[in-house]
Amino acid sequence: MIPLTLPNARTEPLRVLCLGAHADDIEIGCGGLLLDLLASVEAAVHWVVFSGDDIRADEAERSAQRFAGNKAALEVEVHHFQDGLLPHQLPAIKAVFEAIKRRSRPDLILTHVANDSHQDHRVIAELSANTFRDHLLLGYEIPKYDGDLGRPNLYAHLSADVARRKAGAICEGFPSQRHRQWFSPDTFLALARLRGIECNAPEGYAEGFYAPKVVLAF
Repeated sequence: MIPLTLPNARTEPLRVLCLGAHADDIEIGCGGLLLDLLASVEAAVHWVVFSGDDIRADEAERSAQRFAGNKAALEVEVHHFQDGLLPHQLPAIKAVFEAIKRRSRPDLILTHVANDSHQDHRVIAELSANTFRDHLLLGYEIPKYDGDLGRPNLYAHLSADVARRKAGAICEGFPSQRHRQWFSPDTFLALARLRGIECNAPEGYAEGFYAPKVVLAF
């Protein structure tokens, strides 16, 4: 399989926009990619979470710092839209997207996949696509009860170490979620293992993404 490589001959940091409906979505969906990417390139990361109370907001900020590490310039933005009711708060959320667009020129956008069964996730996916229409946008996936996992068309290989670090960091970083039956390292490692099989990852682990539109340049 021939890999597509982000350009490394850059005169300015890679601008990464991470969008999540809930405090742990970004980490679950693309935490491994971020651990690898932000350790290897100079980057400026805008990390936006759209819902959560004060406890969840604190978890989100601490976790974002943990995943971004010391190398990346990080801006964390946490909003307090009501969890589970994002479709009913659409105009206000759209205004947040437009504000982000006015002050940001992202090279890479990591957001929810469009056909996610969770209503909050779908809102963020839809607004991501219609706000940032000419950008490299990758939709990440979240395992859940609904069983909506699909067939990714883009993969990021993970080392076994990064896969385990991701799973451990999620569970340590969000103690408010530990009571949930599915919230365990086994869940995150299992999905990474399956995606690793699908893309023949050297160490057996990967994250899957959905790229709605990509331009090849030579």
